[in-house]
Amino acid sequence: MGGIAILLYPVASTALRLGWVTGLAVSWLGLLILGWERRPARVVLLAIPMALAAPFLLPARPLDRKELRRDYVLRLGAFEGTRYVWGGENALGIDCSGLLRHALRQALFSHGLRHLDGGCMRAGLELWWFDASAMALAEGYRAYTTPLAVEGTIQSMPYAALSPGDLAVTTDGVHVLAFTGGEEWTQADPQLGTVATLNGRTQSNPWFQRSVTLHRWSILDDRGS
Repeated sequence: MGGIAILLYPVASTALRLGWVTGLAVSWLGLLILGWERRPARVVLLAIPMALAAPFLLPARPLDRKELRRDYVLRLGAFEGTRYVWGGENALGIDCSGLLRHALRQALFSHGLRHLDGGCMRAGLELWWFDASAMALAEGYRAYTTPLAVEGTIQSMPYAALSPGDLAVTTDGVHVLAFTGGEEWTQADPQLGTVATLNGRTQSNPWFQRSVTLHRWSILDDRGS
């Protein structure tokens, strides 16, 4: 029950993740001890962690970045209307960087399972374990992102070099938005109190007038391929 409560609690942290993993391990060990004398129960309980670990142990495969990018952008849009919660990272409440990491993590896990790609599974697990704020993403924390060497405001900058899923981080590092194609940007906006997709040219939003730097998720960066 505690593990379920942690999963439902929108605010994420390394301590909560560690608590969830520890609680899950202790629960499994307790069930294993209780069921050890019953062979069917013992076999099932021993098989569970092996089955859960198997997708993460598969070899990495060549990555279809276009497919992954499309899935990522669709998952960003699926959060439309989700309430803004600082530090949040799920459908019950989410913040600006949590939105981008959670959507990419979902896309990585989905892609990894569909293509039996252990590299995607491990990348998604790493993204789940390590927090990354808007500022950290701009600074290339854990090599998650690469800079696009473009700076300006969303309202006035050229979009020709952008690909769906690219990130705009305010130069003070307090907010991050995702480009989702055309002239649209998706964000968990603390001022609106919700996740919203708006036109960066024609719609009014204070973040569109703020100076930003542009970045791309390294796993989606196909410029060198």
